[in-house]
Amino acid sequence: MTGDERSSTRIGWAKRIFLGVLVIAGIALFVSLGIWQLHRLAWKLDLIRIVDERLAAEPVDAPGPSSWPELSAANDAYRRVRISGHFTDAPPAFVQAVTQLGPGFWVVEPFQTDRGFVVLINRGFVTKVEAEHLPVAPSDDLAVTGLLRITEPGGAFLRSNDPVGDRWYSRDVAAIAKARGLEGAAPYFVDADASATSAEPPVGGLTVVNFRNHHLVYALTWFGLAVMLAGWTIYLLRFRREADRK
Repeated sequence: MTGDERSSTRIGWAKRIFLGVLVIAGIALFVSLGIWQLHRLAWKLDLIRIVDERLAAEPVDAPGPSSWPELSAANDAYRRVRISGHFTDAPPAFVQAVTQLGPGFWVVEPFQTDRGFVVLINRGFVTKVEAEHLPVAPSDDLAVTGLLRITEPGGAFLRSNDPVGDRWYSRDVAAIAKARGLEGAAPYFVDADASATSAEPPVGGLTVVNFRNHHLVYALTWFGLAVMLAGWTIYLLRFRREADRK
């Protein structure tokens, strides 16, 4: 074997080793991503189970100021709560929404609790026409039950809340409370349930609890890519071996 042939052979083996490392790294990456999606699947199923239990539970007192620092979406979102007091005379915030009833607004109003703090209550849904003729919220003492929701800061996709123009695209508790001059408002809001709905709008109880769960599909996709890469590599190795024999 001449020097050129030996050099060519070394280069060929170097290329094979390099490609082999890339293939092994690719397979390892795809498998690790598939395993990660399986972990995400287990987490999502556990989350769905927890939320279902919260939705089926009896309502509890809405968290007071002493509990606010510990509130989190993982531990408190969608808990059924009850709260007593009265709506204030502050004007509602109309937050753009699309529901099973069509496009319109959530009616979010300050509620003075008999425990001394203020909570924003999402009274429910109204259409644009109904919003223009919305009756004033009752000022009498009453009890509201509903779902505790975590604030939605900022706005919606490509649309930011405009407190100065009183245009709202998300239920941003801090921004709405500041725009209404509320002091000591709770860092969450409550979606009033259907029991708070009278014959007139707004319509309560329209909260959609839906968690996207495509993790199994994603996991199978990553594992499938790993299998395809391994199969493609085996095919090329066999093809090259046959070529070398010839």
